[in-house]
Formats: sequence, structure tokens, C-alpha cells
Amino acid sequence: MNRWIPALLKAALVLCIVLPDIVSKGVQGVETSAPWIGTWSASPSITDDAGFNNQTLRQIVHTSIGGGSARIQLSNLFGSEPLVIGEARIARGAGGQETVVGSDRAVTFGGQPNVTIPVGASVLSDPVAFEVPPLADVAISLYLPVQTAPRSTGHVDGLQDIYIAAGDVAADPVFTGGNTFSPGGQSYYFLTSLDVLNPAATGAVVTFGASITDGIKSSVNANRRWPNRLAIRLQQAGMAVGVLNQGISGNTFFTNNAGQAGLKRFDRDVLEQPGVEWVVISDDAINDLNTDTPPTARRLIGALRQLIERAHRANVKAICSTLTPFAATGSLEAARQDINAFILSPTSGCDAVLDQAKAVSDPANPAVLLPAYNSGDNLHPNEAGLQAIADAMDLGALTAGAPVQAP
Repeated sequence: MNRWIPALLKAALVLCIVLPDIVSKGVQGVETSAPWIGTWSASPSITDDAGFNNQTLRQIVHTSIGGGSARIQLSNLFGSEPLVIGEARIARGAGGQETVVGSDRAVTFGGQPNVTIPVGASVLSDPVAFEVPPLADVAISLYLPVQTAPRSTGHVDGLQDIYIAAGDVAADPVFTGGNTFSPGGQSYYFLTSLDVLNPAATGAVVTFGASITDGIKSSVNANRRWPNRLAIRLQQAGMAVGVLNQGISGNTFFTNNAGQAGLKRFDRDVLEQPGVEWVVISDDAINDLNTDTPPTARRLIGALRQLIERAHRANVKAICSTLTPFAATGSLEAARQDINAFILSPTSGCDAVLDQAKAVSDPANPAVLLPAYNSGDNLHPNEAGLQAIADAMDLGALTAGAPVQAP
């Protein structure tokens, strides 16, 4: 049985339970028999700011896989008050805050142009007859008619300018005068995913990790995170695979600090993503090792084993990443080496390995980053290093039909 179907049923059930007044309606021109595939995502966490009031928020997302129809997910998971969406639009990005004239489409929720999302809930939009190109910018515009809560749901390190304008101008491609869009920081708000319908798709790979996955030290508005570069490789190889970035800078396996702990958010951010076939378990453990009282290598290996087993129970293949060096010494470096040795061992349970450490470490001193790949903080690879990580992925591991190892 195709496990995408239970995932779709689960999403529909959540929507009906959380928002009983919304009944999903078919949209003319949208073929919904094919499974949904994620093309972009941002893992949610708590954001604290002044909120929005009678403003339009335009957010730019960069796709991985294309499709003939689209839907978005909005979240109030961490909000302290109900979230009112007065209008939502989707359009092709034309650079900066502008959209391609004529590409704009309305986004509805249960056939309605507006929706109120309760505290702790998320909502999927109706399907939209909208051609989503691969490797392209898509603009999602949300009109927020009433004051939003200071504590809300977002993704802090979006590395993408967002734009804010007064009033409801969600459908306008260009803004002038009092409604001019102004840069509003580089965090995403409320928007957690963009999905597409693509009958040729073989699935989505979720990259699950922390700041290296999130793309810290890469350029703003440039889409040079290693998952973006992986998406380019897949497209160039003719592989119809979505790439979903679920990295949160500062995230750890065990602690609710920068986002929910990795062990806690794994089901939501990985296993519940539409069309997920593979997960790359990346760099959370680096942050665990850099806490004041770091867990032992044995405990971190136990957490990794748990994630592998949870992925396999959901019939998702687990691709394990070795931990990149961070100029550690003594017990911390020994723990990193022990974890990497486990990942590379034949008994790890990993279905494949992305050897990030080999890709970016200095062969003359494997405890540090290669100087050409060091962003300057001895922890985060620069853009060349992020490209090296993407290049180290064996695309053969992202082919449909490969067996999943038993837990």
C-alpha cells in the first residue's frame, strides 16, 4: 500500500478536527488524484516580535521540485492567540518584493478566502491551479487584518528577505506610495510548507538538522544552503525528488531551546511531510556536544538509533550524516569520532551515509574544517563547503524502491 495515502488522510483528519467549519472542496482545473509532494518547507518554532496589524506580509520561497498545482500550510502551533488570515495569494516571484504580472492566484481554505487558525493548530489550503516551476521563487502573500500575537509561529533564520506593506495589497504585483513593501527581516512567519502535485515525482527527501542544514553563513536571498544545492543536482540528473529543509539553527536532539528538541519534532517535521521517502539526519548532535553539560557519545548514538527506527517504522529510509569538525579537542573530539564511527559501521542501521565530515574536513587535521571551507568560526562551512556537502550525496541513495533496513 502506498504510504502517501495514509499521510494524506491524516492531514485531512487533522484539518477537520482542528477547523470543523472548513470542508475541503475540489477546485476546477486541479487534478488531485496524484499524491502531494513537498517542494519547500521551514520548520516552525517560537518567534517573539511586535506582530502585524492591517498589513500584508509577502514571503518568498524557493522551490525544489515543480508541479501543476499547489497548496500551502499555515501554522499557529506556537501562537498565544488565534491567527486571522484575511486573504492569501500565490504568485511567481519576479525578484525582491515584485511578482510576475498575471501569475497571481487566490488561495482559499475550505472554499473561503479567509481563515482563523486556533492556537496550537495548522491548516492546509485548498489546491490551487498554479504552475509551480522547479528551482524558482514563489511569493506567498498573507493579509493580516487584525493584530497578531507578539508570540507567534515562524522560522527565525530564513535567510530570505520578507516584505511588509500597509493594508490589503496581497494581489498587487508592484507597490508604490503608502503601500510600498519594505524589507521586514529574514524570518518566515506562519508559513511552513509549499506542496505540489507532480505525477512523475518519486518522493521527497527531508534534510533534518541544525544550523549547517539551515544554511547559516550562506548569503541572504541566494539559496545556497546545501539542501538547495542538492535540489539543483537532482534536477540536473532528471530526478523528480522534492527537497525539504527542516533545519533549525541551534537545534539539539534533547533540549527545547532553539525550536523543539529534535527527538520531539521528528515526527511532525519529517514523517508527516507529504511524499517523504528519505530523511537525512544531519547536524543536531553537534549542538548537543557544544552544550555546558554535553551528553555522552553513547547517549547521542542512542538518539540516532531511535530516529532511524522511527523512520523505518514509517517506511522512510534513513540517510545518516557524519558530524563535521568544529575544532574540538579532548573528550568532545573523541565523542564526535565515536559517533561518526558508529554511523560508518555496517551495523548502524543507516540505509546510506552522507559523509559530511569527509567532505569538508582538512585531510591534514580532520578535527578542523578545510581552510577553503571554513566560514571563519571553525564550526560552519562557508558556501563552498555547503556545496561540497551537497556534492557528497550519492544520488543513488535517493532512488525509489531501495529496501529499507529493519529496525
